[in-house]
Amino acid sequence: MENKVLVAYATKYGATAEIAEKVGEVLGQAGLDVDVTPVKSVRDLDAYNAVVLGSAVYVGQWRKPAVKFLKANAQKLAGMPVWVFSSGPSGEGDPVELVNGWLFPEGLKEQMDQIQPKDTAVFHGAVFAEKLGLIEKQMIKTVKAPTGDFRDWDAIAAWAAGIADALKVTA
Repeated sequence: MENKVLVAYATKYGATAEIAEKVGEVLGQAGLDVDVTPVKSVRDLDAYNAVVLGSAVYVGQWRKPAVKFLKANAQKLAGMPVWVFSSGPSGEGDPVELVNGWLFPEGLKEQMDQIQPKDTAVFHGAVFAEKLGLIEKQMIKTVKAPTGDFRDWDAIAAWAAGIADALKVTA
């Protein structure tokens, strides 16, 4: 089987989808065959020999479709190389520090232990006030979270390049 990679993601307003697209772009430029798609659209993992799974993070949790995908496919994912990313913290500074040091929500520990991802990453996200609903705007105001686009495209591309290098070694 050729090196076919699935980049699957769950997003709410599109910022995580754009991160997934960037990861897919870097992998494609490295000569890998890549599909980038929302987790809700993934029907079968048999066509892939590696998976990159990402989710937006809201109130410390992954989006429900990503959690559902991870739990439903944990056994199959455990038998292949998997990389995981979370997108969410806004503001300046180390994104892992901004989420109090976690690499994924605690509720996913059992699945992550089973899958043993090759790497996990937490990327800054984007919060655009004009896209938020009334309750979300109030939450942002209450926790004093900064709004704007805080994604570090160089960090995202470097992480994806590392995945491409790892997959080319195993090809």
